[in-house]
Amino acid sequence: MIKVLDGVKVLDMGTFITGPAAGMFLADLGAEVIKIENPNGGDPFRAYRGELYSPHFQTYNRNKKSITLNTKSDEDRAILDEMIKGADVFIQNFRPGVADRLNVSAERLQAINPKLIYCSISGFGQDGPERDSPAFDTVAQAASGFLRLLVNPENPRVVGPALADAVTGFYAAYGVLGALFERAKSGSGRLVEVSMLEAMCHFNLDDFTHYFSDDQVMTAYSRPNVSQSYVFETADHKWLALHMSSPTKFWENLALSVGKPDMLDDPRFADRMARIENYSEVIAFLRPIFLSKPLADWCEVLGANEVPHSPMYTSEEVTKTPQFEHLKLMLETEHPTKGRFRTIRSPISYDHEYASDVTAPPVLGEHDKAIKSLYKTNT
Repeated sequence: MIKVLDGVKVLDMGTFITGPAAGMFLADLGAEVIKIENPNGGDPFRAYRGELYSPHFQTYNRNKKSITLNTKSDEDRAILDEMIKGADVFIQNFRPGVADRLNVSAERLQAINPKLIYCSISGFGQDGPERDSPAFDTVAQAASGFLRLLVNPENPRVVGPALADAVTGFYAAYGVLGALFERAKSGSGRLVEVSMLEAMCHFNLDDFTHYFSDDQVMTAYSRPNVSQSYVFETADHKWLALHMSSPTKFWENLALSVGKPDMLDDPRFADRMARIENYSEVIAFLRPIFLSKPLADWCEVLGANEVPHSPMYTSEEVTKTPQFEHLKLMLETEHPTKGRFRTIRSPISYDHEYASDVTAPPVLGEHDKAIKSLYKTNT
């Protein structure tokens, strides 16, 4: 892929997900990202089954280098300061006050390099009554009103991936890119701040807009009802997803596909508003029909009739689909000591060119010798 951030140097002092994700998004676009880790175990997300190379860590740390620094020591802080002089971006996701204790506050680092873009990620913001509250993914989802839209009211339990962590990392990278663009004109750095609460409230914008504009408080079923989204089990105990949306033609074609051409003559299903109001009855009507045939048969007929659908794939099944293979979404490489590394490439293409190679996530301190020796000569 064309490396649009080639020449941009990022120092990533993030841990867990939000900070490392922001660094990875920039690395995927071609930035040189150096991950700065605590010499005593590094990023806590590394730990897994007695080793320091967990799948969680691998997910958010590809295309990076790793060095270990104890920024409380004079020698290591001197190395960091030399690195800051030539850096474009610094990322951290510590709780408020921790950066000061580690000698990596925005004030100190931007005094060394006024052109530095300093990105600070927090849970609830840098001030306010909850600034010091610990925040992880589920906490941020719940605090922003988003989690209740995912939890099944009949069987309440947390489901799904770490959306708030990844989304916050994405917003952080988005903010950094804006600051880099401005710096090209102004020559000055910026302090970029984002919290998980702010990121998830913005990500949950549709929910808030319905409340602000129409006093509607959405529920877990609001969007599926309006968008007419469904999941059905098939005869072979697999699952099929439908997203019918509003065009009448999709419903007409679905009626033909399920062998019920007169389905839309039923007043409960006659138009979009009727189907929204009778969402549960639509499910009750279609459920036994979809249980009558295996998944492959339904995909064949729905595909022929252009009904929006997809099997509910596992990650393993996705990698075997023709479109996944055609798009070359999986990248593979070898790490010198950890062996084969596989990942999903960046979804971004420039001039029809997408990422075709990747660097495996580094082991702790993998680049200590090369990088520290470079900067020690200047201290």
